[in-house]
Amino acid sequence: MHTGSPPAHPLPRLRLRISPVAETLIRSGHPWLFADSVRGQNREGQPGEFAVVYDRNDAFLAIGLYDPGSPIRLRVLHCGKPATLDDAWWTQRLATPLAMRAPIFDEQTDGYRCVNGESDGWPGFVLDRYAESVVIKLYTAAWFPHLDRVVRLIQDQINPARLILRLSRNIQEAASEFARTEGQTLHGTPPDPPVVFRESGLRFEADLILGQKTGFFLDQRENRRLVESLSRDAKILNAFSFTGGFSLYAARGGANTVTSLDISTHALDGAKRNFALNASNANVGRCRHDTIQADVFEWLPSTAGHRFNVVILDPPSLARRETERAEAIRAYQRLAADGIKRLEPGGLLVAASCSAHVSAEEFFDAVRRAARSSGRPFSEWKTTGHAPDHPASFPEAHYLKCIFLRF
Repeated sequence: MHTGSPPAHPLPRLRLRISPVAETLIRSGHPWLFADSVRGQNREGQPGEFAVVYDRNDAFLAIGLYDPGSPIRLRVLHCGKPATLDDAWWTQRLATPLAMRAPIFDEQTDGYRCVNGESDGWPGFVLDRYAESVVIKLYTAAWFPHLDRVVRLIQDQINPARLILRLSRNIQEAASEFARTEGQTLHGTPPDPPVVFRESGLRFEADLILGQKTGFFLDQRENRRLVESLSRDAKILNAFSFTGGFSLYAARGGANTVTSLDISTHALDGAKRNFALNASNANVGRCRHDTIQADVFEWLPSTAGHRFNVVILDPPSLARRETERAEAIRAYQRLAADGIKRLEPGGLLVAASCSAHVSAEEFFDAVRRAARSSGRPFSEWKTTGHAPDHPASFPEAHYLKCIFLRF
């Protein structure tokens, strides 16, 4: 097994022995090896070091990025027959997800995910494009030693005007050891925020330095398009609106009025600016756009006089860890029940979840229970999952789900 040029004083290859259960999981394509599955190793490893996993017959099983500071001790890069992780291997590893997305998008959409972590063969690594700007988001310190190589790959294959680095909170302290910082410009000139990009022909702002995720919720694009197709002459409530993605699609779809509801005044100000960016569109220009700054959980049950044709419920993750799962399911049911009460006869409920610890069936069942408890007749129009630029190849990667119910 080779990984490119050796260091000046090479240490013996880091070798891991693992439990039989973990061996089976890795053979099936699972990209994570947890610390409690490591049964032995020949020496201590450093963040980002390549570690090789051998099976019970002492045959090569996988190679990945070692992270001694994470419960996910190894993030698998390659499994199966031995391979050479040289420049050609890395070039192809980036070219493959880029080629998959090439036929999906055109000049009407220049904001999308280029690399979706483990599901695209880049564990703990996300790459998003916003027009001529590109953002890397790292979820493991294991990538820090490899960033120079990755930046060169991105320059060669995408050639962005700028490249920004975003870091999950748990690795920001470790970043300083590698002279990396949250929001750092890795290539090009720092952005003069916000950056403007296109999605389905609509223009949106994205704050690449301070914005949520990498600057925008790119994963809801397909559901926004569905809402647009259902908004003609409607009165829309977009709860947890953030900067108005669903709101703007609904307006272009011919909605009479759209209300963006969010607890953040900063987000609502962004929604107003996004509407202004698209004011030349006839439908957007005609649509009345109201904003309400409030806690959705408090506002929905206390506003019986407000009725809508479409209610969109797209909260942030309500279960960031497994221990919060049961309470999150109850909260989703309560939200759906309160949203249904705000619907006019014939109205549409659009309920989404981005909580990976709550399965799709658990979430859908919670919303359906709320629908049955309402006493109103309803029909289920559609359930959706991940957008094509957000593939999910293993169970923990499945986080996004959405259900459409007509009352």
